[in-house]
Amino acid sequence: MKGEKLGRGMNTARKLKKDRKKRRWSDRNFKKRMLKLRERSDPLEGSAQAKGIVLEKVGIEAKQPNSAIRKCVKVQLIKNGRQITAFAVGDGAINFIDEHDEILVEGIGGSMGRSYGDIPGVRFKVIQVNNVSLDELVRGRKEKPVR
Repeated sequence: MKGEKLGRGMNTARKLKKDRKKRRWSDRNFKKRMLKLRERSDPLEGSAQAKGIVLEKVGIEAKQPNSAIRKCVKVQLIKNGRQITAFAVGDGAINFIDEHDEILVEGIGGSMGRSYGDIPGVRFKVIQVNNVSLDELVRGRKEKPVR
């Protein structure tokens, strides 16, 4: 693009339009949007929530300066078979989740779909276990159904 003249003058609308079209591709967000890179790399494929099966419970160490083990679960999504890690939100919430349970996950709310807070590499959180809200289970309002 070096040495290219900018269109100026009365009859340059076509050239301005063509140049604009070409230069938009150097904008990162435009390129991501046009090539649908966000949907392709996203395990939920652009949807807000997805169901999955619990494979195992894992403890993930918090980033510095915090020192804790965040309780998470490895999940295999039903829609595409991809494996993700999801955070179990709430005090003792992990005790309500067992292997082979069907859970509903959603994004954890970090910036630009990335991980949140001091949990490295975890981008999702558990919101339902066997079609019962995890929050209700933790607060003791509901009981987990026996399958």
